[in-house]
Formats: sequence, structure tokens, C-alpha cells
Amino acid sequence: MSNQILQVRTFLILLIAVTFAFVWLLIPFAVAVFWAVVLAILFMPLQNRLINRMPDWPNLATCITMFLAIVIVLVPVSWVGQSVIGELVQLYSQVQSGNFTAGEAYERFVSAVPESMLPWLDRMGLGDVQSVKDSISKVASQAVRLVGNQAINFGQNTFIFVVQLCIMLYLQYFLLRDGMRIKSLIADALPLHSDHKKKFLNRFATVVRATIKGNVVVAICQGVLGGIIFWALDIASATLWGTVMAVLSLLPAVGAGLVWGPVAIYFLITGDMFKGTILGLYGILVIGLVDNALRPVLVGKDTRLPDYMVLLSTLGGLSVFGFSGFIAGPLIAVLFLVAWDLFMVMNEDQGEANEGRASSEGADPR
Repeated sequence: MSNQILQVRTFLILLIAVTFAFVWLLIPFAVAVFWAVVLAILFMPLQNRLINRMPDWPNLATCITMFLAIVIVLVPVSWVGQSVIGELVQLYSQVQSGNFTAGEAYERFVSAVPESMLPWLDRMGLGDVQSVKDSISKVASQAVRLVGNQAINFGQNTFIFVVQLCIMLYLQYFLLRDGMRIKSLIADALPLHSDHKKKFLNRFATVVRATIKGNVVVAICQGVLGGIIFWALDIASATLWGTVMAVLSLLPAVGAGLVWGPVAIYFLITGDMFKGTILGLYGILVIGLVDNALRPVLVGKDTRLPDYMVLLSTLGGLSVFGFSGFIAGPLIAVLFLVAWDLFMVMNEDQGEANEGRASSEGADPR
């Protein structure tokens, strides 16, 4: 008996060791693996429909799904990324040449403020125009330089990006084609009751899709709508600001209003009533209502993460995983909630089983 226990423990140690070694090998390609898994989960329902219609052509069905994923996701993201990098490089060039003077906008703002509001600005420490101008210009210049350097570094690492992209597409193909078989292998490997395994995997996949659709799709829509109105009103760097609005839309406590709101107020105070009114109404009636209109359709009430959980997990994910954190953070939160939900269900089942045994023993005539 002791020999059998020793063999089991030795095997578990070996299993954990080789698992950690394999994960360590994948660390350089963690971003590619992560996005391949995310896209495979998102497009798996489409893959299943195609497989049902052409069961004898699984490879063709997978190729069609891959093509649609590239058209729907990669092409727009590549175009937006290229446009944003171009605008960042342009801003970076302006900073390097000394033509970037963000503080002038604040000076025009203060000159247009009614005199009755000037004491309020003084109490807020914003009355010294030159001091605020210098601070704004310094912070803005540092931010643009930082982002511009990142954009230049990204351009210099194009080869690595292409390699990661190819690995992601290659892995995504096999995850889509063999997804159900991989799911079965994972289910068989989990040391849980069959009902609990099924509940855990199905619940996790459902909440992952709902979370990604509810957060990312709504953020994309708000960013696109914000970029369109900025372009229509001839506001510089419309694509860049649309992307910023999309990113901020992922944070429930912030939102795209942090971008379009101050711009609309600036237009109104500086006398451009037309642009200020149009932007303000558009932001409230169009951008602001997208979340309330789309999210209930894309995410069911039972699968939606609480707003505070989305905020904390997104910020934490961005700080730990970088750009991929805006998806990785909420996914970890989803896994956390689903695992604890399953834990409570298992406790309830165990409690009911214990009560059943106790009642049966109490009814024993002996």
C-alpha cells in the first residue's frame, strides 16, 4: 500500500514538473497563445454551425471560420492600429520640433471663462495661466514622447509581431478544428464529478463569450461613434481619440465621456456653440446610450460581471499583462467567479447527500 502511494505521489510531482516546464516554454509566445484561445472561444459557435452543415469537410469549415475571423477582427484592428501609430508618430514629430503647445488651449479656455468664475479657478489653483500652461505642456509632451517611443519600438519589432501573429493564426486553426475534442480531454482530466465538470466548462465558456462581447463590442462601437463625430467636426487625430474612447469605455467608472465631455465643454466656453452643442448632444444621446442599448442584447443578466469587478480586473490586468490585460483581467475574474460558484454548488450537493444519509440512518428499524 505504501509503495502504491509513493508511486502516485511521484507521478503527481512528475506531472506538475513537466506541466510547469511546458508552460515555461510557452511564455515567449504567451500573447499569441492567449489571443488564439480567446478568438477560438468567440468563433466556436460559428465553427460548430459550419461543421453541422458540412460534416464531411471539417478543414474547409475551419478555413471559412478563420477567414471570417480575419475579416471581422484582424483587418479592422490592423487598420486602426496603423492609423493610430501614424497619428502618434506625427504628434511625436511635433513634440521633437517644438510645435506641440498644448497649454495654448487652456489659455484660450481661461480667456473665454466669465469673470464670475475666475475666483473659483483661483481657489482650485488654476488661476495662474502661465503656470498651468507650463504644467500641461510638460505633462502632455512627456506623455506623447512616451507613447511615441512605444510606437517606434513597436515598428522596430515588426518581425516579432509577425511571428506572434502567425503563431496565433496557426494555433487558432487547430483550436477551432479540434476544439470539441480538446474540451473533452480537459473535461476528462479534471478530477471532478461529471455534472460539475460540464457545468464548470459550459458556464466558463458562456461567461467568457458574454464578457468579451459585452465589453469589447460595446467599447468598439463607442470608439467608432466617437471617432466619427470627431472626424465630422474636424477635430485633429480623430482615430487616436476614438481609440482612446474605446479603451476608456472598457472601464465602467470612466467611460468615453472623459474624452468627448471636456472637448464639448471647451467648445462651448470658447464660443464655438455649434460644435459644442453637437458634440454634447451626440455624446449623450448616441455614445452614452450605446452601452444601455447593446449590452443587454449581447450579455444576459445572469452572465454579466458586476461593474466593480470589471473595473478592478481590467485595471489589474492592464498593470500585469499590458495591452492584453483588458481581456485577460476580466477573464481571470470570470474564472474566479465560476470556480467559487461551482464550489458552493458542490458544498450544497454534499450537504444534501449528508442529510439524505442521516435521514436514511434514522429511519433504519435496527
